[in-house]
Amino acid sequence: MPDITFGTDGWRGIIADDFTYGNLGKVALATARFFKKHPKIEHGLVVGGDGRFGSQDFARYVAQVIATQGIKVLLAEEVVSTPMVSLGIIRKGAAGGVMITASHNPPQWNGFKIKGDFGGSAVPADIHAVEKQLAKVVSAGKEVVPKDYDALLAKGLIKPVNLKSLYFTDIRRKINLNAIKKSRLKIVFDSMYGSAVGLMQELLPDVVCIHDEYNPGFMRTPPEPLAKNLEELMSLVKSGEFNLGLVTDGDADRLGAVDEDGNFISTQVLMPLLLKYLYKVRRKKGVVVKTVSVTDIIPRMCHKYGLKLLERPVGFKFITEVMTEQTVLIGGEESGGVGTSFHIPERDGIYNCLLLCEMLAKSRKSLGAAIQDLFVEFGRMYYDRVDFHTTEKKKNAILRRCEKGFEEIADMTVLSTETLDGYKFRVDGGWLLIRASGTEPILRFYAEANTREKVDQLLQAAIEL
Repeated sequence: MPDITFGTDGWRGIIADDFTYGNLGKVALATARFFKKHPKIEHGLVVGGDGRFGSQDFARYVAQVIATQGIKVLLAEEVVSTPMVSLGIIRKGAAGGVMITASHNPPQWNGFKIKGDFGGSAVPADIHAVEKQLAKVVSAGKEVVPKDYDALLAKGLIKPVNLKSLYFTDIRRKINLNAIKKSRLKIVFDSMYGSAVGLMQELLPDVVCIHDEYNPGFMRTPPEPLAKNLEELMSLVKSGEFNLGLVTDGDADRLGAVDEDGNFISTQVLMPLLLKYLYKVRRKKGVVVKTVSVTDIIPRMCHKYGLKLLERPVGFKFITEVMTEQTVLIGGEESGGVGTSFHIPERDGIYNCLLLCEMLAKSRKSLGAAIQDLFVEFGRMYYDRVDFHTTEKKKNAILRRCEKGFEEIADMTVLSTETLDGYKFRVDGGWLLIRASGTEPILRFYAEANTREKVDQLLQAAIEL
């Protein structure tokens, strides 16, 4: 049996290769054993799945395995987003939960996310505990055979729940939807054939939606909010018919945006904008948490606003860990994940898209104008990322070379090297980060600098390694 390991956000695998019912049963059993002694276990576990191939069947199977252990399972009635499962855990007082999704990964992947009783991604210590249980399950060498679904349903060990209704009620309480409607923003929303299908128009009926039906193959485009995957969305906004584009990923926990000129706007700009809005307009307080790949604009803002800043490795579970201990004004990662303690201790693409709309509605400014104001105040930064698909041998060779360090990169003097997660080389006016993905067999090269030319030079130097 292939090794089952948990990366930055759960276990992921190729469907019918390592992501099989056999392996899924073992992971579900290990998860059930971990939660069995949880003080809230009498309230059960929440289980849901996204719109990927097999996710609904996989979620039902996981529910059967867990319920067979005598644990009540609140099973989502239909396709849901990851934040819906997280909110369901909080509202139902559950011990935790499981979401079947591979998030933004290509269609041949699926995955298993574990949630804590606080609603966010299970903290690293709990993931390690599940891995220990999994090792015992695997070493036993026995096939996991759950009880019949209908029998478990009849006993009340599996109970279908409507997580969508719960979520809509929560969002309407937290976001000023009327202000957005009155602003007359012309919005086009791309659900990328993912969990957000049908959600945005339920909250904002006038929004035009594209790719808004379930397609387990995602039309061969990975459901990740990156410019290369959003040509249609950017073209629609650039045509002048719309003045704002919004997008969420496969399980709707990440976001991206397109400004009125058709330019893709990543989290490296959206997170600072939301930080400014939450602090200056909504008057919220708390610590700020960013992962190592997030823009240097955030530290500048924290310095000016007098906010405490924490830096963590890539993976929202590290931000969630802080959220379990203190109030987080905003926490985010470069790849589209942003969260705040004033919502749920988890990323939520729909909530953040709506919060962005609320910000624009109240300021009566375009997204482009809001970005220019941000750059005038905190400095213009450019950013890009390259996902480098290579062999395991080549990947390890590059990481070993990084470990030795560099005096120069792209003829720029390396001022310092940081190793919190991967290798981050700081140069005058920017930085280059090289790290292995925790969810896919690739290396990621990230670069930020005060000129576009520097960004391109840093990434090219990384590729040439």
